Amino acid sequence: MLGALPKYLNKVGAKTSVIIPKYKQKWILEQAYERMFSGSIAYGELQVPFFIDCLTGNSLGYSLFLIDIPEFFDREGIYTDVRTGHAYTDEPDRYVLFQQAALQFIQELPNKPNIIHCHDHHTGLIPFMIKHVEQFTDLQLIPIVFTIHNGQYNGAFSWNRSWILPDFDSKHRGLLDWDHAINPLACGIKCCWKLSTVSNGYLNELSTSANDLESLIRSEISKAIGIVNGIDNEVWNPETDVRISKHFDGDYTSFKSKNKQTIAERFAIQTDLPLITFIGRLVYEKGADCIPEAISSFLEQGGQASFVVLGTGDPELRDVFMDMREKLWSYFDTSIEYNEDLAHQLYAGSDFLMMPSRVEPCGLNQLYAFRYGTIPIVRITGGLADTVLDISLEKGTGICYDEFSSENLCLSFHKATELFKNKKNLNKVRKHIMSLNYSWEKASENYLTVYRNLTLS
Repeated sequence: MLGALPKYLNKVGAKTSVIIPKYKQKWILEQAYERMFSGSIAYGELQVPFFIDCLTGNSLGYSLFLIDIPEFFDREGIYTDVRTGHAYTDEPDRYVLFQQAALQFIQELPNKPNIIHCHDHHTGLIPFMIKHVEQFTDLQLIPIVFTIHNGQYNGAFSWNRSWILPDFDSKHRGLLDWDHAINPLACGIKCCWKLSTVSNGYLNELSTSANDLESLIRSEISKAIGIVNGIDNEVWNPETDVRISKHFDGDYTSFKSKNKQTIAERFAIQTDLPLITFIGRLVYEKGADCIPEAISSFLEQGGQASFVVLGTGDPELRDVFMDMREKLWSYFDTSIEYNEDLAHQLYAGSDFLMMPSRVEPCGLNQLYAFRYGTIPIVRITGGLADTVLDISLEKGTGICYDEFSSENLCLSFHKATELFKNKKNLNKVRKHIMSLNYSWEKASENYLTVYRNLTLS
């Protein structure tokens, strides 16, 4: 979202910039920057230095500022330690420091923003800080939009660690608290001017299932709105995508078969069989743990398909997939990594994309899949319910099921293979989903309306 929404907001005349941590990631490290600002943050009895770097040029279509906090963000991995697969133990400290650095930088800007748009618990304390931390109260008239991408992660930490926070007006301590802990997600919900989620379906789900924040969501529902994310059609374009081996020229069969052949050069798959892929985090929320049993049952029942899994996450699940790779040679293969180039090729060459999610606030993978004529297999939840219609219905766009289970996923594999055999219907669905438009142009207009309403109120 932060890679595309700002680009499209700028296109419609809303000057937009982005501030993120300077993570130790390959793309970030390869870029050139201009140092814009430096400062320090109180951290107990210490002063932690930070630096603001601006990406040079305008290749992204917006200004990108990165906050460099040495020893806190210059690590392998973003949210998790790649060595253990678990979250960093000082996660609250990292983002409390990041938020203060961002606000210090904003204070120094000659032209203050008309809107501050915060995302998830990592920035959930900003609405509180500009209201109740004296250091930042000169920003308190700036409206704040707070978007929840995944309410299952709230960033909560013990009051015993309240010393990592900047000095605040203690009368408003309750705004920080939820269930006797400091809860950044709850704080953001309470203190923001406008609350958004990444689909209407997910907004409805949060009112009944939000990791114990349900009552808070319901109490703040009057200021909430659901806006489905978009995708950048310039990046995800089967006709021009430099990351795929064969561009789309109107021939669905040729496009798929040639890109599948490229996948077969990397993975042990049978190209005459339907290719069903999973791309994403190997975590509970994504339902990745039900995939091994579903695939095994499908093959034991005589099903014929090849499967590829691309992603990182749970170390135990990673080991299960690596074992399956050996036992199910030519039917199953995996690459345990985050690889954007490979993901594009998989979208282009796969016939189906499975998303057996327990939780899916919006989901972008199904929208990417549409662009490349790859039919999503989804459990209906959150944004998947808003964007995928079962192929049994007129103008259906995917294979859908309601109840989360490996059995239902297995049944969906059988439905997928039956569709694959019917080339006429298969190409009809491909043609339809490739004609859908889920670009950021529409979504950016919806956010621009939210911004305008706040600045005019």
